[in-house]
Amino acid sequence: MTLKIAFRNIFRQKRRTILTALAMIVGFTLSSVFIGWSDGAYSDIIAMFTQNRIGHIQVHRGDYLDKPSLYKTIAGYESIGATIGNVEGVEAWTPRVYSAGLGSVSEKSTTVQIIGVDVAREVEATRFDREIIDGKVISAQPAREAVLGKGLARNLSAAIGDELVIVSQGADGSIANELYKIVGIAESGDDITDRMACYLHIVDAQELLVLEGRSHEIVVIVSNINRVHKITKGIKTALDDSTLDVAPWQVVAKDFYRAMQADKQGDAIGRIIIMLIVAIGVLNTVLMSVLERTSEYGVLKAVGTKPRQIFWLVVCEVLIIALGSIVVGAGLGTAGNYLLSIYGITMPQEFTYGGIKFQTMYAEVNVRSLIIPAITVILSSGIVSIFPALKAARILPARAMRAH
Repeated sequence: MTLKIAFRNIFRQKRRTILTALAMIVGFTLSSVFIGWSDGAYSDIIAMFTQNRIGHIQVHRGDYLDKPSLYKTIAGYESIGATIGNVEGVEAWTPRVYSAGLGSVSEKSTTVQIIGVDVAREVEATRFDREIIDGKVISAQPAREAVLGKGLARNLSAAIGDELVIVSQGADGSIANELYKIVGIAESGDDITDRMACYLHIVDAQELLVLEGRSHEIVVIVSNINRVHKITKGIKTALDDSTLDVAPWQVVAKDFYRAMQADKQGDAIGRIIIMLIVAIGVLNTVLMSVLERTSEYGVLKAVGTKPRQIFWLVVCEVLIIALGSIVVGAGLGTAGNYLLSIYGITMPQEFTYGGIKFQTMYAEVNVRSLIIPAITVILSSGIVSIFPALKAARILPARAMRAH
């Protein structure tokens, strides 16, 4: 009976119902689009940061991640990589060798970061070939070729076809030096990396640094980044080697991850503000409705309606409107996120996040962008309806029926 009367009351005052519903629909839609757009933006940033640079999971020897050293290497990385590749959820893996050195082109010299890559695996895992903006990628077979970061090439005034001399230190304590032909210029999107990066074939880098058959790092790409922690545990179990450190990207890039978490907390505050505005609007509308219907509630109490029945009558009216608003808001929110996932929002100026440049941010259509606003609308509507419902339940019949 309470639900039946609540439905009748809703459709009896259509204008009031529409105004209440609009406040909820607007709040739901704004919150849904806000979540979808922020989730899409974060997903793009994480994808570019991990897929193109650090990978989703990294494997190192001991505490290399905290204290990098030329001597902390992974021996037999091919067999280790094969074991990793058999773990469920792993899409690709690639080994890398790192060191520092002095790079010279003609009369110009500067510090370089030597990065030895297995070209075929690197292209498969991190799409390394897409970073080449001039020239070509390193040959699949070692040929003493080098690809320079855009900033490094500019500092050295280097061009395709120039010869690069690298001087470094070998793992055996010898002075390492070799001549390489520059075949390409790369742009990773990270200015700091591009000012120092010098990519060599992993075999060439191993020969230069006297690290034959060894690597400093194995980068792992997974099929679903949301399962990265589970896959990390799977790799640890498969390797069963306490000397190897297997770390997800959240650990590898702690500062980047913390910055993203801080941004997400800021987004949560924004959503709370939106829903507070909606809650205040709903409270105002429902309270005015109760005041307008004072005589009606007085008659109900006079004929024997219990205070708790009137209380639940008001609450039910608000919740019914809330449920209808959620359905409409879900449709509008999904449509908005879908359009933003295709066209995105282009910023007036390019901005940098985690060292990567962005200008157009795209939304994401996901369940989270519907569930959170739905729960928020239901809870806020239920909470703000309590005060008007209590006021209606406490109305005195004699005084209420004299009110106009």
